[in-house]
Amino acid sequence: MNTVHIPRLDLNTYINGTPEQKKRFSDDIGKAFNDTGFVTITNHGLSKALIDKLYQQVISLFKLPEDVKLKYEKPELAGQRGYTSKGKETAKGFKVPDLKEFWQIGQTVTDNDPVKDEYPENLTVTELPEFNSTTREVYQKLESAGQHLLHAIAVYLELPENYFDDKVHNGNSILRTLHYFPIEDPDTLPPDAVRAGAHEDINLITLLIGASADGLELLTRENEWFPVKAHGEDVVVNVGDMLQRLTNNKLKSTTHRVVNPPREEMKNSRYSVPFFLHPKSDMDLTCLESCIDAEHPKLYSDMTAGEYLDERLREIGLKK
Repeated sequence: MNTVHIPRLDLNTYINGTPEQKKRFSDDIGKAFNDTGFVTITNHGLSKALIDKLYQQVISLFKLPEDVKLKYEKPELAGQRGYTSKGKETAKGFKVPDLKEFWQIGQTVTDNDPVKDEYPENLTVTELPEFNSTTREVYQKLESAGQHLLHAIAVYLELPENYFDDKVHNGNSILRTLHYFPIEDPDTLPPDAVRAGAHEDINLITLLIGASADGLELLTRENEWFPVKAHGEDVVVNVGDMLQRLTNNKLKSTTHRVVNPPREEMKNSRYSVPFFLHPKSDMDLTCLESCIDAEHPKLYSDMTAGEYLDERLREIGLKK
């Protein structure tokens, strides 16, 4: 197997660095997103204490009794807010649902932006007041880190640094808390059942706080699966399909999956918390002219982020 290099970059060198440091960061993230579609990021603004608190709250949430969790499941919201129970999400092209349950937190608009009317309200977990405040704080910090990363990506693409700012301000981003639940008897599973089937993310970029256990793998350009391991508090960042579409495949939306652990570890839970950074639904995803030439003809039809999201939610079974 070829060794895959996933660079570890310090976001602080972009936010507060010299012009040379900023340029190097931008070049490095652009190259990584060309090569593998993945980087790991340090100095992203989340303290170890906040990450620890987040995981304590996430574990407490999924330990709530089934009937309590189910009162927060709202099928009409297509999984975009609150609880989504086991067996609901299936990776595109798969027949067997992923072995997971999750909770989603969306945007909180505080500045009279009319986009507020497009978003359902977040659901408040009355049983766990700290879950609500902690996830909101994490959401805001990851959104801020994501905006800085998009500045660096814009520079790499030779766009104005603030190109994405108005598109992601009050964007339709989602913080997802995930529980890959224990399987006491793996023999009872359908043969194709995995924690998360091979998929690409829908959004612009995803920021993933290091999971509680290994299992994340990416598909390399050589069509080999490669395990992604984050150091402690690092955040793993990958390109989503919206950014791939906008850049006409210049930046790579990488296929990834969460594999089942060794048989004896299937009885242990796995938790993870990805932040899916989305723009507002009216963002135009038409391929950038600068990413189209004779060798790279335009690959995608024109559509907005909202139209694309709608199409994908239907494909993965969250929207009917």
